[in-house]
This record gives sequence, C-alpha cells and structure tokens, in this order.
Amino acid sequence: MIEARNLWKKYGDKVVLERVNLRVEEGEFITLVGTSGCGKSTFLNMLLGTEPVSSGELLLHGKPVPGEPGPDRGIVFQQYSVFPHMTVLQNVMAARGFSRRNLTGALFGSARRAAREEALALLEEVGLSHAQGLYPAELSGGMRQRLAIAQALLGRPGILLLDEPFGALDPGIRADMHDLVLRLWRQYRLTVFMVTHDLKEGFYLGTRLWVFDKTRHDPQAPDAYGATITYDLPVGKIDRDTLSDIDRDLARTATETE
Repeated sequence: MIEARNLWKKYGDKVVLERVNLRVEEGEFITLVGTSGCGKSTFLNMLLGTEPVSSGELLLHGKPVPGEPGPDRGIVFQQYSVFPHMTVLQNVMAARGFSRRNLTGALFGSARRAAREEALALLEEVGLSHAQGLYPAELSGGMRQRLAIAQALLGRPGILLLDEPFGALDPGIRADMHDLVLRLWRQYRLTVFMVTHDLKEGFYLGTRLWVFDKTRHDPQAPDAYGATITYDLPVGKIDRDTLSDIDRDLARTATETE
C-alpha cells in the first residue's frame, strides 16, 4: 500500500530524515517512536501530503503521495483539531463539507441529510451520540479526541494518521481511547500510523514498531544528518534484550541532541 525508497526530508541545510526505506501492507497498525525532533511527525505530514519529499520517493498504491490532503487519509493531532464555534454534530458534518471541492464546503439538500445521518452513526460508534448538541468547550479532553477521531473517519479513509493523540489525556481515559482505536481499526479495516513517545503504548497498540533515530552524528554540525528507521519490528516478536537496546539508543540520542 505504501512504499518509501531512499526518502529524504530537508529544510534548507537541516536534514530531518535520510535514507528511509519501507513497505507497508494494507491493514497494518504502525507505531512510531523516537526522541523529539527526529522526524516522526514530519513523516506523518508527508503521508498526509502537507510536506513535500526532498528526494527519493514516497508512494501510495504505486503512485507518488498527492501533494495535498485527501479523504483517503484522515489525521488526528494531540491538540484537539475541532472547531470551537460548532456543536459536536456540526463539527463532524463539517468534515464532509470540507471534503467537497467547492468554495465554501457548504452542504445542501440530500447531501446535507446524508452527511447528518453518517455523522450521527459515527458519533454513536465513538460514544458521543449523547453529546451531539454540545460545544467542544463543554467536553472533556477524551471526548474532544473522540470527536476528532469521528471527524477523521467521516470520509471513510483507508489510512488513519495519529500524531500523539493521547499524550495530554489521563491514564484512565487513555486506556479507553486505546480500546476505541483498536476497535475502529478492526471495524473499518484501517491502515494506521501512530506517533507516540510511550513505548508501552506502541507495543500495546501496534502490529509493527518503528524506531526513528540518527545513525550518524557530527557534534560540529548537528543538523547535517537526519533520522532513519533503525528498528522495524513485529510487535509480538520484541524481546527484553531488544527493548533494552531501543531504550539505550533513544537515551543516547536524547543526550547528544541536548
């Protein structure tokens, strides 16, 4: 479904990602870990189409990833990506409107009725049907993230991109969100990419774990080299020794970049 061939990402002289090669099949759940600033979110944005490739290739179904977001790729951020002036139901319906190629994204007639029915069904799926008339300010953090997930799923994307979506949530709410994401992943047969700083979360949710890290360092030119995928592991086959190696490598990189 997705393939990267010698992928690089640079901002001027700053190299963020280098020599990234990967293949992802439809239906996988990929978790991405690594130190801050190592390119995990940048990679998600490249998949979304909001960041261009500097060199190499990033392919979706054998073709370059489109240079703009599309309904086939939904994204949820750590900071709640909802519209504060709209109710819960209006927020989800807005996602359908913005997927239409017109100037305002407005929905009328049968299109509006269909979007409302689909939005109500999704709110039921994510446990927010009782809150459809509330505004985001009236919701808890977990409820706002449920709303953001409903928005992302309204276009029936094949790919769901999650950029540290649960980092600001309390542990109990976070566990509920884990169960929700796993259920939706199976139900909608999604291919998921999720950035997290929590190794345990990565092991629990993913079918495959990627570690982004730098393999080359120059103390005199810290931006000369970028990160790549140093570990690409089926989650069920990660042993304690490998865990220790990952922890050691990430700690080393964090120290070198301070």
